[in-house]
Amino acid sequence: MAFVEKKLPADAPVLQKGLAWVDDRFPLTKLWNDQWGKYYAPKNFNIFYLFGSLAALVLVIQIVTGIFLVMNYKPDANLAFASVEYIMREVPWGWLVRYMHSTGASAFFIVVYLHMTRALLYGSYRKPRELIWLFGVAIFLCLMGEAFFGYLLPWGQMSYWGAQVIVNLFGAIPFIGPDLSLWIRGDYVVSDATLNRFFAFHVIAIPLVLIGLVVAHLIALHEVGSNNPDGVEVKENLGPDGHGVDTIPSHPYYTTKDIFGVSVFLTIFSAVVFFAPEMGGYFLEYNNFVPANSLQTPAHIAPVWYFTPFYSILRATTSQFMMALMVGVVAYAALIVLKTRLSSLIKNGVMAIAVVVVIAMLVLDAKFWGVVLMGVSVLILAAMPWLDYSPAKSIRYRPEWHKYVYIVFGVTFVILGYLGILPPTEGRTLVAQIGTIIYFGFFLLMPWWSTMGTFKKVPDRVTFHPH
Repeated sequence: MAFVEKKLPADAPVLQKGLAWVDDRFPLTKLWNDQWGKYYAPKNFNIFYLFGSLAALVLVIQIVTGIFLVMNYKPDANLAFASVEYIMREVPWGWLVRYMHSTGASAFFIVVYLHMTRALLYGSYRKPRELIWLFGVAIFLCLMGEAFFGYLLPWGQMSYWGAQVIVNLFGAIPFIGPDLSLWIRGDYVVSDATLNRFFAFHVIAIPLVLIGLVVAHLIALHEVGSNNPDGVEVKENLGPDGHGVDTIPSHPYYTTKDIFGVSVFLTIFSAVVFFAPEMGGYFLEYNNFVPANSLQTPAHIAPVWYFTPFYSILRATTSQFMMALMVGVVAYAALIVLKTRLSSLIKNGVMAIAVVVVIAMLVLDAKFWGVVLMGVSVLILAAMPWLDYSPAKSIRYRPEWHKYVYIVFGVTFVILGYLGILPPTEGRTLVAQIGTIIYFGFFLLMPWWSTMGTFKKVPDRVTFHPH
């Protein structure tokens, strides 16, 4: 096919000519229109739908500030801490770039947690958006890996000992654990080899995977269309133009809303960066301003706040708690057998698996099962599309008491996060164990509780009140 260049009037603006020249060689305008400019979204979006855009903004902030930090950072155990101090004290505006990056890490998780909360409330993980949700969970896992690997780089006391504790957890895995821990560290202790490989993962490997997953997340979203607070499929009611009658173009309608939301976010973000970058030790721990010392263990080692709910589940798994877990496994298997219409073959398989798990719990120590529960507490999110059997996607049309189920889950998650920051005591461990049961109960019992109660009628079209 012959190349045909778009013809424009001789007096056309230079910018228009330049754009036409690019469009003839690269689908720039088409990409803009497909992904945003003429992408039609439901007209009843609320403030919860802002956090996806904010997550993209924070990703850009992290990449840009990270590039400038790498220019002066030294991934060497003898120089890393000093290079961070050099950035803070000697590099022009280095302190600002470093605080933007550290604050951006916490801001990223705040935004992502709120983004996931919206998906839970409005059923954005339900058919036909299962793949969007799976990409989102993969992004969340990448963020956790990125944050963990980056946490060691300042080479402060908490960085060093936090990495030591987390890597040693892999040693609890039977047979391969010690070798796996050694492979992750690259040495018998956290050392220069560990710092170098963590640096490579943080700066190159995971960001490439993360950007790919974000692109896949957006492509999948724009293929099936956005969900909305009513959980109504707007593509099922099309107008003469082929677009949903309850949709509007993202540009300029949501562009203006996003710009306003970004302005508010950047105001809060800037206030934290300039006035409280450590946020009382939650964003940057005070121990991390002390150089790493392999001979002096801090009085209390805890991960950054965004890991603490899962860390709390790990610490809650004691040898005494294993008895409760075994009872829970047997009870859950019995519930599946008695309250489902599965074939007898599958039911027998469920009971067999339950017996094997209970035997494994008796043989393997609690530390291993703590690692397992910590991992499963994140991975179970991926099963959400197949656990929720509710007739209504949105919380708006579910029974009133379903809201309290979500509230209890959210409060439990916050309590687990707070307990993960504090030193463990007998009372705190008991509360964390109760929280762990509630956390897993929310997901594992969802096939039953999500269908219970009297549901409101879901409207045929979205509810929208102009303002």
